[in-house]
Amino acid sequence: MFTTQSTTILGKHATKTMRRAMMLAMIPATFASTQLLAQQQPVNAAAVAAQTENNAGVAATQETVNGLVDQTQELANEYAQALAELDSLNKYNDQLQKQVDAQEAEKASIQTQLTEIETTNREVLPLMERMVATLDQFVKADIPFFLEERSNRVRNLVELMARADVAISEKYRRILEAYQIELEYGRTLSAYEGSLGEGASARTVQFVQLGRVALMYQTLDGSETGYWDAAAKQWVQSPEYADNVAQALSVARAEGAPELLNVPVPAPKQAN
Repeated sequence: MFTTQSTTILGKHATKTMRRAMMLAMIPATFASTQLLAQQQPVNAAAVAAQTENNAGVAATQETVNGLVDQTQELANEYAQALAELDSLNKYNDQLQKQVDAQEAEKASIQTQLTEIETTNREVLPLMERMVATLDQFVKADIPFFLEERSNRVRNLVELMARADVAISEKYRRILEAYQIELEYGRTLSAYEGSLGEGASARTVQFVQLGRVALMYQTLDGSETGYWDAAAKQWVQSPEYADNVAQALSVARAEGAPELLNVPVPAPKQAN
């Protein structure tokens, strides 16, 4: 009985003792865990700060890279634009060079023409003088219609040839114009009033010119009629042609209808 109770009391005491020992054993472990946790907290804060700083650095680097990319793109665009402008300028310069070459060729051509003109002038001037002299002789030898007008035209040409302020081209044009007028006279029927004779025998008459075929006249009162005898180089009175000359005057003035005219013409000459 004694033994059993003692054993029970001893068991209870042992259990308490074991619990106490376990609690004492756990104190150092708990203290160590608390100390390790306290040591890890500063480490985590430093890591966060380092990571934050690293992120900021990466962001700054990325911003720098973005800026460089933008600059590179801008420079690439400027370079492409510069190349386009260079190509345009090269084409423009090529076009200008072609124009310059054409102008140089034109200058050379003009210089050659000027040299040729000097030679031509030496050859043309004598030719034009001969043309004027020939025209003068022709007017004097021709039927004497519009004699004063035609003689004045030749006289003006002679004066024109002596002027240095008139271009050769203008002189030549005026000579050709005079020749053209003389050519037209051969295809016209015209009537005009003029004076015939000299001194006391001078009288006002009406002339009718039929090309270079015939030149006739009639006094204003119709009392005298005549024609120019080209072979004899003189005026011949011919009363038998009075009605024919009056009719020709009417047609030339557009007062009568055109019709067949009978006019005195020189007889054909037999060829030698």
